[in-house]
Amino acid sequence: MQLKFRRKKMWKYIARWILRYRISHLIIIGLITLFFGYQMRSIKLSYELAQMLPQNNPTLIAYENFKTEFGQDGAVMFAGAINHDVFKLENFDALYDLSHQLKEIDGVEGVVSIAQIYTLVKNPEEKKFDFKAVIEKKPETQHELDSLKTIIYSLPFYDGLLYNREADVFMIMVTLDKDILNTKERVPLIYSIKDEIDSYAKKQNIEIHLSGLPYIRTITSDLIKSELNKFIFYALFVAAFILLIFFRSFKMVFFPVLTVGISVIWTLGITALMGYEITILTGIIPPLLIIIGIENSIFLLNKYIAEYNIHQNKIKALTRMVSRIGSANFLTNATTAAGFAAFIITGNDLLVEFGIVASLSILGIYLLTLVLIPIFFSFKGTPKARQLNNVEDGIVSGLVDRILTVVSKHRNWVYVFSLSLFILGVIGVSKLKTTGNIVDDIPKSGVLYQDLLFFEKYFNGVMPFEITIDTKKPRGVLQLSTIQKIDRLQNVLSEYPELSRPMSLTEVVKFSKQAFYNGDETKYALPNNQEKNFILAYMPKIDSGNQNTLNSFVDNDLRRTRVTVQMANIGTNEIEALKNDLQPKVDRIFNPDKFDVELTGTSVVFLEGTKYLIKNLIQSLLLALVVISLLMALLFTSARMIVLSLVPNLLPQLLTAAMMGYFGIPVKPSTILIFSIALGISVDNAIHFLSRYRLQLKHNNWEINISVMKALKETGYSMIYSSIVLFFGFYIFTLSKFGGTEAMGYLISFTLFVALISNLFLLPSLLLTLDKFMTTRAFKESLLEAAEDDNDNDNNEL
Repeated sequence: MQLKFRRKKMWKYIARWILRYRISHLIIIGLITLFFGYQMRSIKLSYELAQMLPQNNPTLIAYENFKTEFGQDGAVMFAGAINHDVFKLENFDALYDLSHQLKEIDGVEGVVSIAQIYTLVKNPEEKKFDFKAVIEKKPETQHELDSLKTIIYSLPFYDGLLYNREADVFMIMVTLDKDILNTKERVPLIYSIKDEIDSYAKKQNIEIHLSGLPYIRTITSDLIKSELNKFIFYALFVAAFILLIFFRSFKMVFFPVLTVGISVIWTLGITALMGYEITILTGIIPPLLIIIGIENSIFLLNKYIAEYNIHQNKIKALTRMVSRIGSANFLTNATTAAGFAAFIITGNDLLVEFGIVASLSILGIYLLTLVLIPIFFSFKGTPKARQLNNVEDGIVSGLVDRILTVVSKHRNWVYVFSLSLFILGVIGVSKLKTTGNIVDDIPKSGVLYQDLLFFEKYFNGVMPFEITIDTKKPRGVLQLSTIQKIDRLQNVLSEYPELSRPMSLTEVVKFSKQAFYNGDETKYALPNNQEKNFILAYMPKIDSGNQNTLNSFVDNDLRRTRVTVQMANIGTNEIEALKNDLQPKVDRIFNPDKFDVELTGTSVVFLEGTKYLIKNLIQSLLLALVVISLLMALLFTSARMIVLSLVPNLLPQLLTAAMMGYFGIPVKPSTILIFSIALGISVDNAIHFLSRYRLQLKHNNWEINISVMKALKETGYSMIYSSIVLFFGFYIFTLSKFGGTEAMGYLISFTLFVALISNLFLLPSLLLTLDKFMTTRAFKESLLEAAEDDNDNDNNEL
């Protein structure tokens, strides 16, 4: 009794405190909003490739070691085109000018194209190879260009790397400063390069295709920025439109929209204040908050109108709105926040930031709606008669009545239908597959993806795949036996259609032999034992630290070397299969006792990151389930009731997974995180219904049947209204150009729709069927909810 009295006094004090000091609250919230608005100015977009592995992961450590020794593997931008007339003088001169113009751009470290190509020339006097440009000046005659064309095509080193001779496809490779790539300066750099290439393409009347990780990351970052603004507008429009339909009052629309608008400023301010950047995930938080805030407002306003309809006392209605909906809204927002906060345990920086910002923002929107909604409506007039009648009239009223009929008289059909869905769900889940691609979420019909397909068609892709070889002894890479082993490895790699032509020290040695024989194309091959000594003698400074061809393929001690390959944008399953098939072949070539060979690069790191993330997201989903259950225990002290409330909300999760199986939507990081989010939101209706059910039990002398029906009728309207807002609020994400965001829109909308049906039909049906087995005396008391009390007279005046 003492605890019950304290709870009642607490919520009455909160309601009184909100209304009595309303001016002070508005000033404080206004100042906080100005502060966060100021912080918003420093918010930045993320230009880094999402890192999915923790810092102590062996795969990531190997990749970081690779970058330390050989440099970043994803620092090249590619431009390619089909040009049958590229070796006409006018066209070639334009390409020559473009190559030199690109090289002059600040942030470009190097440009390689057929117009800016290099070769090795034997210097017999100094017994070394000189690294010289094939085209030292712009050709002036067609005859001169024809001679240069012969030289270019006599260099097998570049065949399949810069050009596809059979299809007349030519490529420009632009190497970028890695220190700029992870900063905002990358944007003007990428667009400067793009503008130069687009200008060239327009003058030449050819279609140029652009790709490479730096380019893809920059374009997707710009898409994130544009979608952030677009979805905030869409969410506000959807929320305002639905509120107007429900309440038919401008003020009933304006004040909730104003409240969620303030919450968006808070969220962006929190993001900037914590030093986080806008990513593809944090970019969806503002529109999500708008939807969640409108849901809170609907439950509050429905209670306000219902209370005013009983006693025509505005302040009393506002007080009861706070005291009776405040605790339930707290729990619904806490469970939603828990669904997001569960991502913090994944160890993935992207998801950790997403979980922290989202959970803090959700608690923020709870406080804003709890404080601002009663304050705003304390200033305006009383609800009009049409508003009082509109809430419980029309289509929704008839729908609620039909639900009551089904629950009271046709529960067996509810169970048959639910069991059928459960069976279909289990079958669908068995069809689930796990996969993902490095650039999986870019729009398939967009230029970015089509350009990627172009490079896969003619050059087998642009995704980095690296193999490092440690000979375990200084200068070990220069042993002919090692070079021959690398050549054997390259022959193995050439058998995989997913991989481009390999590049390594072996190709440089072949190039050197060709140069030793004065450019004879037929000599592009590995030297024999006799030739080796002569040829290597021409490379005395390869370990001196000077810039030369070998620098990018060997370390300073000549102990380690790399084989670099470009990979098609294949899925994680295909990468895993390729890796598993390749590893035994590598071990047969390089004895593991004598060599350490690592498969690394962005592609391998992405594979391991996807597996790691999916495992941790499943753990976060289970953690979210546990935390949500503990939070519900604060409201429902009965363990049986907690289990019962979760049943109708786990069924939608099962059916969503089944839908993914039936429609071939794979389990990947961008889809599995949906389940934690949807679970945290879908239990909201169960919480509101069961909290009203317990109060109806007290009013109806523990008559379960009457209490279920009255609770369902009382909360049915708000459940339907809020679910409509949530459904369409999440459905707007289907307009996204990112596959993961689009899938989130479809899947969460579907989950919430099924959860609404389940909570309206299955949950009350189970309560009536299980009767007193579920509704025990332990369900009577709550640690959070205010007790019902009609004595609110001391709150009648501000």
